[in-house]
Amino acid sequence: MNSKFLTCSTLLLSFFVAGNLSAQEKSTEKPENLSVYRVTPTKINDLVHTKLDVSFDYAKRYLNGKEWVTLKPHFYPTDSLTLDAQGMDIKTVALVDAKGNTPLKYVYNDNKLFITLNKKYTKQEKYTIYIAYTAKPDELKVKGSAAITDAKGLYFINPEGTDKDKPTQIWTQGETESSSAWFPTIDKPDQKTTQEISMTVKSKYTTLSNGKLVSQKPNTDGTRTDTWKMDLPHSPYLFMMAIGDFKITKDTYKGKEVNYYLEPKFAPYAKQIFGKTPEMMKFYSETLGLDYPWNKYAQVVARDYVSGAMENTTATLHGEQIQKTDRELLDGNEEGTIAHELFHQWFGDYVTAESWSNLTMNESFATFGEVIWHGHDAGKDAEDKSRYEKLQSYISSTKNGESPVLARFHYADKEDMFDNISYAKGSVILYALKNQMGDAAFYQSLNKYLTTNAFKNGETHQLRLAMEDITGKDWSPYFNQWYYNGGHPILAVDYGYQNGKATIKVKQTQDSSVQTFTLPIKVDIYVSGKKIRKEIIIDKREQTFSFDVSAKPDLIDFDADKIIVGEMNDNKVAEDYYFQYKNAPSYANRIEALQFIMQSKAKSGQQILLAGLKDPSGDLRALSIAGLNLEDAQIKAAALPILLQLAKTDRDTEVRSAAISKLAETGDQAYKNLMSESLKDRSYRVIAAGVSGLAKLAPQESLSALSTLDQDTKDHIAPSIAELYISDPKDEHQEFYTNIMDKGDRNKVFAVIGQYFQYLRANTNPAVTEKGVKNIKEAIERLKLQSYLNKQLSSAYEATAQGKSKQASSASGEEKKNLMKQAEIFKNAAADLGKE
Repeated sequence: MNSKFLTCSTLLLSFFVAGNLSAQEKSTEKPENLSVYRVTPTKINDLVHTKLDVSFDYAKRYLNGKEWVTLKPHFYPTDSLTLDAQGMDIKTVALVDAKGNTPLKYVYNDNKLFITLNKKYTKQEKYTIYIAYTAKPDELKVKGSAAITDAKGLYFINPEGTDKDKPTQIWTQGETESSSAWFPTIDKPDQKTTQEISMTVKSKYTTLSNGKLVSQKPNTDGTRTDTWKMDLPHSPYLFMMAIGDFKITKDTYKGKEVNYYLEPKFAPYAKQIFGKTPEMMKFYSETLGLDYPWNKYAQVVARDYVSGAMENTTATLHGEQIQKTDRELLDGNEEGTIAHELFHQWFGDYVTAESWSNLTMNESFATFGEVIWHGHDAGKDAEDKSRYEKLQSYISSTKNGESPVLARFHYADKEDMFDNISYAKGSVILYALKNQMGDAAFYQSLNKYLTTNAFKNGETHQLRLAMEDITGKDWSPYFNQWYYNGGHPILAVDYGYQNGKATIKVKQTQDSSVQTFTLPIKVDIYVSGKKIRKEIIIDKREQTFSFDVSAKPDLIDFDADKIIVGEMNDNKVAEDYYFQYKNAPSYANRIEALQFIMQSKAKSGQQILLAGLKDPSGDLRALSIAGLNLEDAQIKAAALPILLQLAKTDRDTEVRSAAISKLAETGDQAYKNLMSESLKDRSYRVIAAGVSGLAKLAPQESLSALSTLDQDTKDHIAPSIAELYISDPKDEHQEFYTNIMDKGDRNKVFAVIGQYFQYLRANTNPAVTEKGVKNIKEAIERLKLQSYLNKQLSSAYEATAQGKSKQASSASGEEKKNLMKQAEIFKNAAADLGKE
């Protein structure tokens, strides 16, 4: 599973870029029910094989199903079976035997199907149960999570074709325990079963499921029955179906089918989107010493998906954000997500976390897989950038070094496991372990874990044992510290030099409730033109280390490999950072130096930012652009020619757009032509920068320039247009926002909802205000974004109501009346959201 909103939560910050509002951090309150120990589900019966025959009632949004599920007692004899079956009509339950189907007694209650078997079975005996049922997912009352916004298992998209802008599709989402909303099963990750699914669909539709398509049978009523068979066992939450008007683009890896299922409009770009998949399969296979273990790999793109992507065995399902044209791909792709889901085929599908407490065995590894793919594909800088971002993502969600345990047996709800601990923190913990162990030993250990537990389940202890078997070393201290205890170190580091000795004083300053960490660290000392590497071990709250050196060091690069899973505050000064950028140029060192210079605003650091304009990493070139002080005449003279060149020719559209925006900030009319020319670029990001830049240099021309753009371009630069309309809050611009609220997906709504609020605040027409808050409310309900936005919106509306009331107190006549009416609308809207 890759959650788009775990990686894109910063979109919420657009709410609070103006006025007296401020960004609200994610709540750090500890969840309730942490006293409950989440045991691995007890196995009474084991799934063996699941055979399904399903058809669909589009009008009612029902699945009509027949199931033949084969099981056996796990160890102890039993005469009963309990299946998860959420929100179904159960019509028949029978034992399949030589005589046919023999009805069995059953009770269906609280989404559980309790079946009394015909006798007591032993673990040597298999038995098959036949169930006829109807699944009603849209009538099921379930809640989602931050990672998975809905949990009804089966989704009908535009089933009656009434929305002309959206295709008709059916798809499933099983994680965590939602497969049982479309077929009865033991819906736990520690179960494994082979499967066969026959889907009867309209002949015009394409189907996809796990495993191999073994038959397609045309029917006389204009339908077709496709049968997909999975001969290797996997967990029920990894079952999938996708049905729709998909066009298949075929690829291969070692003779195995590698196919991409997209809407016809995007099919011409399938290889540009997914084309690196075979190389990823080759890289992961060789790295792990275990070839891709399944008979095929497919990737399908679904509309209105409830998360980022899902690693269904042999058939990953992606949200529509991955589906892009060649123009959209100029501004970036979702390659990390593609890599993440593919790595799951080993870690999550081949060997599955035995419980949600051990989710790290799935998600930490998949996120780690993203990191190493970037390194293989684009070099060490890209790998270091990826893991730096994972670390910062984790740290940004914590306070005082406190965070939950990675292998977490106490949680309020299993959905809480899908967080920055299981994903980001777990991935950098694995990377640090690789650094300590060495690549060869680390990957041989992963191979040992995978092959030992093939087609079964795994937990952190089994990973540790595999590593100990390979290396001959006890890794319990590492696992005790990082997997079974929470938090991270916050290090205060002071560097000194006196009488030929360089000193490093280290203090662990994380909250006293957080453990004291043991950290093996590599330190590079730069002195007299040489680099000297030292290795130290931090294992106390306060320690001092000293080293004989020939002169005062130019720099002490603490944690030279940048593998500390934590925070560091040190006493480096500007000159240290300048030297660091030029002479110790890891990605983390470079971005740290550039960020220091930007925050300190020291004039001397501007020369480093000028050097940063030629940084090999596009995002650091863009960061350097943002930090330049063009009010300094000398810097401005040196920077402008470079910025102009970057704006015109840089290969990275983020850099081009940043340079365009920076030049617009000068207010120099000489750049007006550059802004206009930018509107002819193929990159939407560059066009958006040109529109925003023109708004600064010639506001009226920017508004008229919009009329020269086609609707496709306008749709893609909606955030820039939304920003423009804040400064020109005419009533007629409401239609622009309304269209996005009515039809936009979650990403599009997130991208403009903050600006929409600011437009409503700036507009003076109560009718616009009333319609606007209604539009926003309906969009949030349509996209199930209440947990993301209601609290922030309620605060924003309340503050705006107070502001409008204050303005009204000094106004008169019609203006006073309108302000009071607006204040009332915002106040009522805040109250409504506060109730939810």
